[in-house]
Amino acid sequence: MPLMSPTLLVLNGPNLNLLGTREPATYGHETLADIDRLCQETAAALGLEAECRQTNHEGQLIDWIHQARGRCAGILINPGAWTHTSVAIRDALVASELPVIEVHLSNVHKREAFRQHSFVSGIAVGVICGLGSDGYRAGVQHFGKLLKG
Repeated sequence: MPLMSPTLLVLNGPNLNLLGTREPATYGHETLADIDRLCQETAAALGLEAECRQTNHEGQLIDWIHQARGRCAGILINPGAWTHTSVAIRDALVASELPVIEVHLSNVHKREAFRQHSFVSGIAVGVICGLGSDGYRAGVQHFGKLLKG
């Protein structure tokens, strides 16, 4: 499917609305608003737009993924806990026919064993973890390279 727009959809899953206050030793002190701003500024510098969204409802995330098909150039996603549990999100990402980059603030490979499995990684063009908010910046920058071809 051809890329229809210079818009990147930046999706964040459950509990990421609590960034800055939830387990700051693991997830850092930046808020989700800080990360959204970082993505938007990084995208703008590349001539792109970052549309940032967060939800604690799996069906809502799937609906947004479906709506991105044919409308967005790619999806940068931190599925949160759904990374390890949701075949439905994986299937929606595949159905979007868009390039996907998976991002995590913490290094999931140094955490509990159940966090080391991802349903998204196998279908993503890239996976970034353990870099904090810099992982989001790297993901947006990589989309800039992908879209320039």
